[in-house]
Amino acid sequence: MPITNMPQKATAEDAPRISRILTRAFDDDPMMRWFFPDEASREASLGRYFSTIFTRQYVRHGVCERTGAAAAFWVPPEAGATAVPDAETIAELQNILGDRAELFGAAVETAGEHTPGEAHLSLALIGADPAAQGQGQGAALLRSGLAKADAAGVPTYLESSKPSNVPLYEHFGFAVREEFSLPGGGPTLWGMWREPRTPAAG
Repeated sequence: MPITNMPQKATAEDAPRISRILTRAFDDDPMMRWFFPDEASREASLGRYFSTIFTRQYVRHGVCERTGAAAAFWVPPEAGATAVPDAETIAELQNILGDRAELFGAAVETAGEHTPGEAHLSLALIGADPAAQGQGQGAALLRSGLAKADAAGVPTYLESSKPSNVPLYEHFGFAVREEFSLPGGGPTLWGMWREPRTPAAG
């Protein structure tokens, strides 16, 4: 596997790189397009959004990994209660979202209502630069996180906002747990669950 595909821990210093990667990765994502409908400003807004949640939230309370052109943010079971935005982060996100901030808040609340109550590892976000499509960088990050979940014997949960990604996650052992729509005419999300695998089960 080329060195650019090897997952490594992401730090706050990686924020510019990760922000660029995720901005490109989520440009066509239905939920991101719903939050940021203005095409002229979407790229800049997404960059600020991903930089904010990475530096102020996930790099502090989650497990963040990256390759040369992909990034993933995970939240372990013990960090679930702390990996939420503080008041200053919320204020910054509201500033970035502008008149979509209320919809964003309602979406976060709805997603929270559908989050499983069982202890689990959460895949908060994963994305690869489309320019690196087919290189396996996103898959490498997914395998890395799932290996940690399997070693700890904990299940994994994610929400996919892109229907074409559902079969990909199913390939890695996830199953659709439920399907729900965000309020205010928002897009559909697929809540997906994966039980931990033992070495014998592969």
